[in-house]
Amino acid sequence: MTTRDQDFDLFEDAPAGDAEPTVDPYGASTHDDTEGAPVFTVSGGDWNDLVDEATALHEERIVVNMGPQHPSTHGVLRLILELDGETVTEARAGIGYLHTGIEKNMEFRTWVQGVTFCTRMDYLTPMFQETAYCLSIEKLLGITDRIPERANVIRVMMMELTRVNSHLVCLGTGGMEMGATTVMTVGFRERERILRVFEAITGLRMNNAYIRPGGVAQDVPHGAVDMVREVVGELRRGLHELELLLNENPLLKGRTVGVGYLDLTGCTALGITGPVLRSTGLPHDLRKSAPYCGYETYDFEVKTRTGADAYDRLRIRIDEMYESLKIVEQCLDRLQRTEGQPVMVEDKKIAWPAQLAIGGDGQGNSLEHIRTIMGSSMEALIHHFKLVTEGFRVPPGQAYAAVESAKGELGCHTVSDGGTRPYRAHFRDPSFNNLQAVAAMCEGSQVADVIVAVASIDPVMGGVDR
Repeated sequence: MTTRDQDFDLFEDAPAGDAEPTVDPYGASTHDDTEGAPVFTVSGGDWNDLVDEATALHEERIVVNMGPQHPSTHGVLRLILELDGETVTEARAGIGYLHTGIEKNMEFRTWVQGVTFCTRMDYLTPMFQETAYCLSIEKLLGITDRIPERANVIRVMMMELTRVNSHLVCLGTGGMEMGATTVMTVGFRERERILRVFEAITGLRMNNAYIRPGGVAQDVPHGAVDMVREVVGELRRGLHELELLLNENPLLKGRTVGVGYLDLTGCTALGITGPVLRSTGLPHDLRKSAPYCGYETYDFEVKTRTGADAYDRLRIRIDEMYESLKIVEQCLDRLQRTEGQPVMVEDKKIAWPAQLAIGGDGQGNSLEHIRTIMGSSMEALIHHFKLVTEGFRVPPGQAYAAVESAKGELGCHTVSDGGTRPYRAHFRDPSFNNLQAVAAMCEGSQVADVIVAVASIDPVMGGVDR
């Protein structure tokens, strides 16, 4: 018996010879081939019949993938939308396309080297990730109160400039997604001023790894205070230009007012923080409710609105940028007062030995600093070598530290087993939590409103897929 004959033995009622054709339970017609085996012919129904059937159900639903490469999804985000005509009946967010394994990689690096990983998560808010991570390490080390004042002032200044940087990208890309390209060009023009400040102070425009356990990598360079003062004035003029373009623009208001609505109850249920939460009228800001880095000594306001929609989130971000510039100016006054003071904790078993300078091959330890280390004593050289290659030890335990990022509460939970590397480092990234609001904001709205709603959340997938 051939293999083909064996296959047809599976049909218990397979006809033999001139027997009547088998009736298929699914309605397929049959005929016999030359060997007497049944051949089933399956075909779809008539198209007109299918259309009539769909019309009788009074439904016209289709599932659409928006992304994962759509330019209006703020990174590699996939939105799965079920549509009834132009109305979104179901919206889900598909994540994981940008996963870099940052948290897992940090388990295989020293505590200081971990800064170079977490700064790359949300690439628009690097200083916030660095600060949260370092604050949790400092809690484990028990040195929170020993961080020099000047180091905390620099941290606050850099975080507030980062907040403005992030909000400018949010407004610029959000405007571009609605067709307002001028908003994007103005937003990115102003952001460029901030990136030049970051480069002057840290040596890099992004992924700075500037904030370190115990303080910061180096003091601000000569002339930085005057440079930042000038930039603050330029940013104020640029923000005013953005306000003229956006605040009372009837086209923008038509696209954003009442769009992406999410009230306080929804935010509380989903763990939403940041401008999305403050657009419901709740003035929740960790800089006020759980101060860190001396924020309790700065004069600023927590901006809120009550519309709970995309328009109010836009207005809150503009207001917050003005408040951030107020804080930066206060930092500049304090930097002038504390000039010459240390920017790293005194404990030499923790303090990263760095006095950086820009050389022919880029930024690194200054030659004078290297001569001091290598020429002072053999013990100093051994200590430097071990601290850089092996790292310092952190007592066993766990700690959580949170900061108010541009997008909401950014927390870092670190666990130490007493070694020179984190046993575990896990981040509560606000973009990850806030993306839960996609369904609540988008279902029942139009397809075009999905883009506006997602832009008002301002997710960055580097922080989501860490």
